[in-house]
Amino acid sequence: MKRILALGVIFFVSGFVVSAQQKKEMFPAARIDNSLDSAVVNYKKQQRSITYGSVTVEGKAINYEAVAGSLVFKNAQDTPIISMSYTAYFKRDDDPAQRPLTFIYNGGPGSSTIWLHMGAWGPQRVYIADTERTKAPYKTVNNDYSLLDASDLVFIDAPGTGFGQVITKDLGGAGNNKDFFGIDQDGQAFASFITKFLSDYNRWNSPKYLFGESYGTFRSAVVANILGSDKGVALNGIILLSQLLTYGNMTEMTQENPGDGLPFELVLPSFAATAWYHHKLPNQPANLEPFLAEVENFALTDYAIALNKGAALDAAQFNQVAEKLHQYTGLPVDYIKKANLRIIGPQFEQTLLGDSSKITGRLDSRFSGAAIDPLSEYAQYDPMDSYIDGAFTATFNNYVRTTLKYGIGMNYKTFGNVHPWDFKRRGFVGFPNVMNDLAQAMIYNPDMKVMLNMGYFDLGTPYFEGIYEMQHLPIPVALQKNIEYAKYQSGHMVYLHPESLKLLHDNVAKFINASH
Repeated sequence: MKRILALGVIFFVSGFVVSAQQKKEMFPAARIDNSLDSAVVNYKKQQRSITYGSVTVEGKAINYEAVAGSLVFKNAQDTPIISMSYTAYFKRDDDPAQRPLTFIYNGGPGSSTIWLHMGAWGPQRVYIADTERTKAPYKTVNNDYSLLDASDLVFIDAPGTGFGQVITKDLGGAGNNKDFFGIDQDGQAFASFITKFLSDYNRWNSPKYLFGESYGTFRSAVVANILGSDKGVALNGIILLSQLLTYGNMTEMTQENPGDGLPFELVLPSFAATAWYHHKLPNQPANLEPFLAEVENFALTDYAIALNKGAALDAAQFNQVAEKLHQYTGLPVDYIKKANLRIIGPQFEQTLLGDSSKITGRLDSRFSGAAIDPLSEYAQYDPMDSYIDGAFTATFNNYVRTTLKYGIGMNYKTFGNVHPWDFKRRGFVGFPNVMNDLAQAMIYNPDMKVMLNMGYFDLGTPYFEGIYEMQHLPIPVALQKNIEYAKYQSGHMVYLHPESLKLLHDNVAKFINASH
């Protein structure tokens, strides 16, 4: 669970092109450095490497300027506390005041942003063959669906990841991990990054968007609320990919919260989609979407009633629901009964393909792999990770140093050690939940639009759970019109599926173009 909720589960320009020298004068705190080959990295100084390139997006060539670097933040005593790394792409020959600007990040918590950078929106995309394995030497290709046609892009690596560093006392600073590794701490860091970036690059008047994936959607709710209410930043839109706004809706949490049947109801359509994909349903329907509509209705009606009755459910009803779950998930009836009609994600991943000693992916259940322990109750790894981690890590580390001319002599942390992560907040009750944050941001800025993108084959953040959360935000009913939805026949990282990447690009570009 590297890209989503790893802790607490089981666990840019026409008419405005300036020279490098002009930028150096505009941003005296920054240092343009295209080598960075010193043996010891000075994290206390901001760094920038500027390069130029071109990408062809759906047949249209776009010339851009790329900036790879870091922003450094200081405390009230003017002592550095953290360096956060980023890569920005600005479309050349466009007016930056009119050009949208999208801040992009992955999740974890503790994940860098190479996944969205090299898989979805950057000008170069890692070549992967969907659910087939690839091996070194890996390669990148022109990204036909880079989001540069619709917006300038800023890929931000979270505190403690990427080329960034908490600048602790031994590094000559005053930073402390606990100041950044937590829900609110992380949110404040990202809000500070965004406002500093807007100032450093003179982009305050640009249409502004957040794009978060996975825990990044959780983060977006917090950041949007901080930006609007505390920083005076009015966002045009928030784009969510594979959403989770409350940990309480994860089936893995139900063992710590017995009596709550909602997570089982919300994950059921994703179980059904997975069984459909792997042809494990007793009566395989031809089309996925009508089948899922039927499952969704069952989940919120007969299944919900059965779970809510608990021990009061009579034997006949129990057997009927077990048989229906068998029809919808492909799991053996006896297994469903032993689980008392309640199956958590890792159990499903381990069991669906158990007759061949295989497991499904968690974040993208289209993937499968050999079970480490065929007799285990739970899947012990995510096959999707084993397919893509090597390709993404290798291609980014090569691309950033050879093309962006940044990072030589530095270590890029794909995943940072952010333990322990502080999940507690002021007024904290129960499982971490940021639905109020998003609701408050939407109420404060009723012109802000929200877009939710989700994959049918995502068992980590099930698509039906995302829809449920959005439909239960504590906002005036009239604001629900500000939310739009898009579903894809893919998993958590929707962009791994080439056809879905095109749809995702077209939907997001349309959303941005329509909301500024």
